[in-house]
Amino acid sequence: MLSFKRFLLLLPFFLSGGILLYSQESGINRDKYRIKINRTNEAIKIDGVLEENSWQISEKAENFIRVTPIDTGFAIAKTTVVITYDKSYLYVGAVCYDPLPGKRPVESLRRDFEFNKNDNFRVHLDTYNNLTNGYAFSVSAAGAQGEGVINNGNQSSFTWDTKWKSAVKSYDDRWVAEMAIPFRSLRYFGGGEVWGINFGRLDLKTNEKSAWAPVPRQFPHNSLPHAGTLVWDTPVDKAGLRMSFIPYATSTVLKNTEAGESAKWKWNAGFDTKMMLSTSMNLDLTVNPDYSQVEEDRQQTNLDRFELFYPERRQFFLENSDLFANLGNSAARPFFSRRIGLNVPVNFGGRLTGRIGNKWRIGIMDMQTGSKGETLSGNFAVAVLQREIFRRSSIVGFIVNKQITESYNDTLFNASRFNRVAGLEYNFATEDNQWQGKVFYHQSFYPGSDKNAAALSGNISYSSQHLKAIIEQSWIGSDYIAEAGYIRRTGFYEFAPAVNYLFYPSGSEKIISHGPGASFNMLLDPELNVTDRTTQLSYIISWQKKSQLSISAEEEFVKLKNAFDPTNTGGVKLAAGEQFTWKIVRAEFTSDPRRLLNYSLNTTRGGYFNGTRWNIHGLMNYRLQPYGSIGMTVNYNNISLPEPYNSAELILVGPTLDVTFTDKVFFTTFVQYNNQIDNLNMNMRFQWRFAPVSDLFVVYTENSYAESFRNKNRGLVVKLSYWFN
Repeated sequence: MLSFKRFLLLLPFFLSGGILLYSQESGINRDKYRIKINRTNEAIKIDGVLEENSWQISEKAENFIRVTPIDTGFAIAKTTVVITYDKSYLYVGAVCYDPLPGKRPVESLRRDFEFNKNDNFRVHLDTYNNLTNGYAFSVSAAGAQGEGVINNGNQSSFTWDTKWKSAVKSYDDRWVAEMAIPFRSLRYFGGGEVWGINFGRLDLKTNEKSAWAPVPRQFPHNSLPHAGTLVWDTPVDKAGLRMSFIPYATSTVLKNTEAGESAKWKWNAGFDTKMMLSTSMNLDLTVNPDYSQVEEDRQQTNLDRFELFYPERRQFFLENSDLFANLGNSAARPFFSRRIGLNVPVNFGGRLTGRIGNKWRIGIMDMQTGSKGETLSGNFAVAVLQREIFRRSSIVGFIVNKQITESYNDTLFNASRFNRVAGLEYNFATEDNQWQGKVFYHQSFYPGSDKNAAALSGNISYSSQHLKAIIEQSWIGSDYIAEAGYIRRTGFYEFAPAVNYLFYPSGSEKIISHGPGASFNMLLDPELNVTDRTTQLSYIISWQKKSQLSISAEEEFVKLKNAFDPTNTGGVKLAAGEQFTWKIVRAEFTSDPRRLLNYSLNTTRGGYFNGTRWNIHGLMNYRLQPYGSIGMTVNYNNISLPEPYNSAELILVGPTLDVTFTDKVFFTTFVQYNNQIDNLNMNMRFQWRFAPVSDLFVVYTENSYAESFRNKNRGLVVKLSYWFN
């Protein structure tokens, strides 16, 4: 417990640091960049033609400032934005001028397109005016839509879906975007007089990212602390109860060839309900949800001693997820929604999220799962209460509960009937976003838990144009259990500082920045013996044409706590307690993403436990503009170990095809060949968005043996959903 006591001594540093850093001068633009919005009584037609009189008399946002490659001076690619509203919609019009001739780079017509591979325009809304939470709505030059939520000031998630309208009209020297964003799709305080707002533009031909309210280039385009102010002519209307109903129906046929089973048909139905209790409070309910249309996980070559992390992809758990998903850190997540319905069906559930007054934010989720095989039905619940303090800091309290709800036979059931985790967290950030940090304490409760069933962590980071530095440390108790969370390992103390410095050569026509970096990561057991240590020195070069090269040298030390096969192929294991030290070199190159053919290549060579390892990881993408792309992922590992341990050549290959026939009809297919688990997986998905947020999906999945290509199983799903307001 010495590490725990030492860690407690550092807590006042982190806590006082957050308070003291708050006094740093702010770099935000709320007072300098203001645009007034006036209500219109005119019908606005969303056609990409700004001919209505309301657009002509609206106040303009123009003279955009460059964000990259440099963050000074006016943008070469000029943009003019006008804005108005009526009872139901917030309207935004943008004229995006082309300073250079030629085709505008567009990856595809797919919704929620990749920002850096498409000419596009965005509007960022800080509806609560708190510099922390907001929305992003974007359109590409080809007319594809993207919408997302912004958390923690500048972290965007484009998995959120909502109904809104847009249109794009193209000309030789410009393209015009017109948006209509329903107020019912937003959450805000009724009666508010100001919102935060910013407009962003990416023009790939000039390699220029720009914004109306300037954003320093070390921060993302969507940085809410650097947004300007939207001034309403009258306070924003309050809204009463509004509801959306989204039923679905599926038809599925499955055949498990490996088990010798014949094809089985299955019909299913369920629904989601979204209730807007007020302009700042939302209730989501789901009954018998189905996630068959969700894209399968991209496989990973598993050379890890601990559980691999796969991101959540199910829509219900992604909406408004920041309250729940941001608890803890990567080493200790007390709540991880993928634990819900992992091997069993979800019967029903609900989620209440929103604000109570100006400073309080609440999130409550409860999900009931069924049983399957030896897995018993259970209830998963999480409640989070957040209190904002200062300008961009908050204190969070939470409790997570997993409860077995099905009766069980004590002679067969040997797990805990319940597992709970409660905790307090303090998140802080300065208004200019240069300083950020977090401190938390979590305690888990289950039959027999003690003081070691806890986790404690703190970090602080600084980010300027030239210098980025972070120091993080965590203590995860040996008895800390979070069955509804994601905990890679327990019983350690971690210390992890890192620093990077960038030079920006003046007058260079080729290189935009370059500089060194260093990081150190050390893990100690409860007796303060070093079990893992990684030291890395690196150098990174970025070119004006958006390509990038990084090289690094690393030294790693590992003392095995448990026996381990470094190839994870079932061979002879290295013994627990053995110690290994090795060195590696690594190089990674990413090409210009604006080119039709773009790629990244990463190679690592050096030692690996008691042998050697050579790894090549590559990504390639060819754009069939604007109708899709062809891609390929390759991961090759050549591991050589002395007898009697396994050596192995591990190959993971994944070709992909993404076709966007229109901005409403998509077809995606990918194949994954993985000889480590002897599996060949194929996933084909057709999507027709026949109405706003209403879809027809046809999904085919097949698994076969990688070596013999003999089929294991296959399935076909047809799913239809419709969004009723």
